Amino acid sequence: MEEAGDMVGTHLARRLSDAGLVWKPRLGDRFTVPDRDLDDEVFVLSNMTIQVHDRPDGPIIGFNGTTEWALDDVDLDEAIWLPREDQLRELLGGTFRELRRETGDYSVRVGVLGEDRVFTAASADEAYASALIFLLGAAGLGASE
Repeated sequence: MEEAGDMVGTHLARRLSDAGLVWKPRLGDRFTVPDRDLDDEVFVLSNMTIQVHDRPDGPIIGFNGTTEWALDDVDLDEAIWLPREDQLRELLGGTFRELRRETGDYSVRVGVLGEDRVFTAASADEAYASALIFLLGAAGLGASE
């Protein structure tokens, strides 16, 4: 499931996670649960149907009587967060300089230690994600939402 538009697809979301991005779930966040025959399903955290519950052994995502009857709950680390464009931009913080659209592609410019870097992709969310993956690697540590 690789989607352009308002959130990154699963492949890019895995790369963000592998780079050290830490998910602190909030209402409205989208995620997928791979390796359970649900790879193409996108779920949304909400007050009524899908909530995060803190348990002594770590947070879980609870599916509260929804059509996802096959799932009672999953450990947070089993889910892959699919951050939205606005969340990625927020995570870039003070390094973010600009987003441009040129010849059908999007470019995100970030400033790091006085030097500008540009990341170009077919969609804005992919360009933001590429910049964030770079920053996470440059910092050598994870960021959190």
